[in-house]
Amino acid sequence: MSRLHLFDMDGTLMHGSAAAIEISRQLGVEREIAELERAFAARELDPPRFAELACDLWRDLTEEHVSAAFDGAPWMAGIRDVWAEIRARGERCAVISLSPGFFVERLLTWGADAAHGSLWPSVPFRDPVDPAGILDAGAKVSIADALCAEFGLTRDDCVAYGDSMSDAQLFSVVPVSVAVNADHHVRDIAVHAYAGRDLREAYELVGSRGISQG
Repeated sequence: MSRLHLFDMDGTLMHGSAAAIEISRQLGVEREIAELERAFAARELDPPRFAELACDLWRDLTEEHVSAAFDGAPWMAGIRDVWAEIRARGERCAVISLSPGFFVERLLTWGADAAHGSLWPSVPFRDPVDPAGILDAGAKVSIADALCAEFGLTRDDCVAYGDSMSDAQLFSVVPVSVAVNADHHVRDIAVHAYAGRDLREAYELVGSRGISQG
């Protein structure tokens, strides 16, 4: 039987950071994005409003900034190894993140079968944010269902990996979940929990055979 492995990005594949933080670092607006992140975590901002304010903050963003942010991000070790192992087993892997799609989709080159993020304007920004294109926690479940239909699987075939409140709904509808460096929102409901810097170790918790760390 095949499985679909669903990975969050910010705080899960990326250790202790997020796309918004890494992009803001390139633009020298770390303090401003930290305040938006705080307000979002406190539910003072919903995802569309966060995106609108971040878009205003990043008005000078270029593709070069995005590339530098992606390349310099603190990625977990072993991501490519895990995805290669998953695909070698005839299984599937996908990334679902609330972060901008133009950042998330770069992970396709690392071996993900699919990568879904919020639909932001193209870089450099010329158009406003369309709230309808900004994902929320519920959208992670909808996208997972769509991927299951595409791959001929069901929710019962899914494994979810995440770290925070935005992953809680997805964790609640799949049989296997792995909290990765997680807060209490998902750590307390996950089947497995992992703290560390190597995705191979988190992946091994779901019962897969070992992956070389050489």
